[in-house]
Amino acid sequence: MTEGTEERNPRPWKGGEKNGKGRGKEERGRGHGGEAGARSRLDAMSVGYFRRVGDRLKEGFAEEEEKVLFVENVLTEVRGRALLVATDITGSITLQQLLPLAGPSQVGELLSELGGASGKQFRAASCDRCGGHVLEAALRQVPRWAEQTAEDTPEEAEAGHCGILEAQVLALSQVVTEEVEEFITHTHGSHVVRTLTHLLGGCLEPERSRTQPGGKAQKITPPLTDFEAPASFGPALRRLALCLLEHTHTCVRNAVSSAVLQALLTVCHRKRPILCKKLTKGIVGYLASLSSAPGVSPLLVFLKDQACSRLIEKIIQVSHKGLLRDLYKSHLRGQLVNLAVHPIANFPVQRLTAACSSYKMFLLVFKELMEGLEAILAAGHMGVIVQLADSCVQWEEKQGQLLQCLLEAFHCADPPSLQTSCLPLFLSLLTHEVYYGQGPAEGDTQRPLSDICYNGSRLVQSLAKFKERSVLLNSLRALSPADLLTLGTDQSGSHVLQALVLSASDKGRGKILRRLEGQYVQLACSRFGSRVLEAVWAIATVSQKQGIAQELAPSESVLRSDQFARHVWGKFGLTHFGKRRGQWLEFQTGQSKKRKMFSDILE
Repeated sequence: MTEGTEERNPRPWKGGEKNGKGRGKEERGRGHGGEAGARSRLDAMSVGYFRRVGDRLKEGFAEEEEKVLFVENVLTEVRGRALLVATDITGSITLQQLLPLAGPSQVGELLSELGGASGKQFRAASCDRCGGHVLEAALRQVPRWAEQTAEDTPEEAEAGHCGILEAQVLALSQVVTEEVEEFITHTHGSHVVRTLTHLLGGCLEPERSRTQPGGKAQKITPPLTDFEAPASFGPALRRLALCLLEHTHTCVRNAVSSAVLQALLTVCHRKRPILCKKLTKGIVGYLASLSSAPGVSPLLVFLKDQACSRLIEKIIQVSHKGLLRDLYKSHLRGQLVNLAVHPIANFPVQRLTAACSSYKMFLLVFKELMEGLEAILAAGHMGVIVQLADSCVQWEEKQGQLLQCLLEAFHCADPPSLQTSCLPLFLSLLTHEVYYGQGPAEGDTQRPLSDICYNGSRLVQSLAKFKERSVLLNSLRALSPADLLTLGTDQSGSHVLQALVLSASDKGRGKILRRLEGQYVQLACSRFGSRVLEAVWAIATVSQKQGIAQELAPSESVLRSDQFARHVWGKFGLTHFGKRRGQWLEFQTGQSKKRKMFSDILE
């Protein structure tokens, strides 16, 4: 919650890029919504005070008593002007840092003042670009209250210990339910509703951290953390959910509101499956009831819309078997290829392929998509193809058909001798003619491995999970040692080499390792190759380990001075290999026996 509040502002401020950058942002952030004159500002003395408080919080506290006293003193200064402090950028950041140190009752008192006697002020705080962060930070303290309540004695529970925090959360939920459209359509207010939804359901996302300059934000979905929510939160969540269901028309049109409904579906799918079923059925029913061209499902229009397609993706992810079947039969049958080649609609198709992989309905989806495989490849929507391959892992009878179609699509199916060139083609996502040119087949191996791409790597990794993967392994063994080194040291290719080597039998793995002889030192000195080498080492036989060690040991000075290879040197025990060969062999033999024993147990 201490992330820069400017990140959500759709209209970045001008100026202030050099001298006094941070202070300029603070001055521009004074008042409600950052608009000058919209609300009284904190005076300069108060701004300086909260800035010093923030600096002191960063230093930490040596003793618990000192921390408790400090927090109490700061909250005393906030008391009586909580909304003013929360909507000031300096005050907001300081409160976000302070609240995790405050007691649940102190957080509840702050929320009580922010909401006012009737709770109506919650909207002003939530829809402020600074105040919204404070409310989210306060809501995130509820799991601490839940843990503390579980440890309370019956006397403390009867005394209503920390009950003010629960009451304020319910008051905020009531205000949001009454004025739901104003909250969910507001950029900052919608984030508060999303946090509130997670809280009422008893699960929270990890706290968002400030993005470092030059850093890359991870695109993975953050895991949720469950906690024991108070019993009163369940009915509040249901009221809020039914209220949002009544405003489906708003969530369909507005991307900000759509994100709120998606968060609700995620929470209900995890914690309230019956309520989730009612929500998904109601949303799909509303979308299907809207008018469209004769004979055309309204869902086909919404699937191609930027905001609504994300909502439908989430519905597909959390839907039960019956709804998935109805979606396909009533709306999507015969349209999957057209949707798969669309720049937006192909993502819901990916979700559908993943969601139905455990049901017989997948056979219908598979058949339909296979008819337009080359069209999907031509559109460049490899996510659909990769997901189709991932889903086929559970359907052995369809694996051969998919692989054969891919070979034909990349023009390396006939004659069979061309199939040994499939791996470079899959990795580069280029057809045989484009990759090798129009020359004769005998020149296939003359071009060095190149153009390895991310989606090609993902495709081969999925195919490597198939039961019959001899085509891939034969193509891998046909690569020259230099090409294997290129593959192992490439960021995307290294995952492919690792997957194929690990999936091979001991005999097949030995053939690949013999092709890699003479390349181990360079692999060990590579950021990505060293990881492949360590993964191979973990499952290699003793004789294979001995062969690798014999090649690495003479290059001790090179390996121990390299930032990546030095870890390989230590993990492989190469010092012992050179000086105490017998003990090294005895240790590796014991490790191999343990691995085999545990693998037999797991099988």
